[in-house]
Amino acid sequence: MSRFRMNRRTFLRGAIGGAAVTLGLPLLDAMLDTNGVALADGAPVPTRFGVWFWGNGVRPERWIPTGSGASWTPSEELAPLAPYRSHLGVVTGCNIHTGTHPHHAGMTGVMTGAPLHQVGTTRDTIVSTFAQPSVDVLAARHYRGTTPFDSLEVGITRFRGTDEGTTFQHLSHNGPNNPNPSEYSPRALFDRIFGAPVAGDIRDMRASVLDAVNDQIGSLQHRVGARDRQRLEQHFESIRSLERRLESEPTVCERPARPGTYPDVEGREQIEEKNRAMSDLITIALACDLTRVFSVLFSTCGSGVIVWPAGARNSLHQICHDEALPQPTVHAATVFTMEQLAYFLGRLDETPEGDGTLLDHCSILCTTEHTDGWSHSYRDFPVVIAGKGGGRLRGNYHYRSRSDESITKATLTALRGGGVPAESFGQGAGFTRDSLGGLEA
Repeated sequence: MSRFRMNRRTFLRGAIGGAAVTLGLPLLDAMLDTNGVALADGAPVPTRFGVWFWGNGVRPERWIPTGSGASWTPSEELAPLAPYRSHLGVVTGCNIHTGTHPHHAGMTGVMTGAPLHQVGTTRDTIVSTFAQPSVDVLAARHYRGTTPFDSLEVGITRFRGTDEGTTFQHLSHNGPNNPNPSEYSPRALFDRIFGAPVAGDIRDMRASVLDAVNDQIGSLQHRVGARDRQRLEQHFESIRSLERRLESEPTVCERPARPGTYPDVEGREQIEEKNRAMSDLITIALACDLTRVFSVLFSTCGSGVIVWPAGARNSLHQICHDEALPQPTVHAATVFTMEQLAYFLGRLDETPEGDGTLLDHCSILCTTEHTDGWSHSYRDFPVVIAGKGGGRLRGNYHYRSRSDESITKATLTALRGGGVPAESFGQGAGFTRDSLGGLEA
């Protein structure tokens, strides 16, 4: 009896309240070759590239690991990521070479490898934008046409206002004053991925996308093997869990002031809850091969987020300026932020794909816009590259530069780890043809 085969681009299709629903599927054994290491047609299991960004830097003395190479010990601020150290490349000792202006130069330097583009001035600072496309846009151009969405841009903690240009508000840029705004609403992102219901009957708004393709689900589960049935059940339960979580949100029919966002509770953002919802949605989108490129703006450059779970009562940007060293609140906020990144990496790592997990097939550039908010330093710039890049990245490695190397080498390493055959990255003082070989497999 011949083995049941499926195309990787198989979708389940239905309708809710007159609106079309398209449901992607995780990578199943039925889509793979007999060895489980490539697609059935011989093509490799896809690699994904992502950026996970947080604002205002770290506390360097509590960030830099001890030891180097494969013999390293996570620091206090990296400790939340320790369960995934086999998938981590930590970079320290490299520097920003493309400018010195606080926040602006670091943000554009690590994301584009080029100097900032100044638009004007405001108060005692500047207004800037990206002079070149950001690294995620380069990846999206490479993968264009392979998935329904070129990329997904997601925001977690909301933008709290500044007049310093798109550099301070957005992560992904196509070029000067041409950003790709992040989606901050889990409901809106859910509707974008699975198809938005038609406004009108609230009962239609509450219907599950799974109900729309229920007959197809039953037929598919009868045809695939036991492991694929288990993966399908896990996949569908993840979708339904997200739906239940989002059902407590105001519907778009009620036209709320901030539609589709988690409302503040006693004036506090629901940071952790929103991060979990967005992380779950991105994981499902990647697992279904709906996109191969994503960016997560956990907090903006120069972020004014109040990290209340870490004991903060004021904006993180202001605390970085005002709190006396050793800045315990800033440190606690960094640990909390890494806990949120750890949740995302955990979701990827628990999602099976081929002969490994989804995290095995990702390359994620995790970074910020300067070394620390106290000094606005650009030396010893913090970067973590998460994932194995489909075998391109070695993981479990601390690359400690002993010379004045440009941080753009780390960005290029992550880009190549994501399967993008880039010959170089950056411009001017940020230009490089060299990756960080120690991080590569």
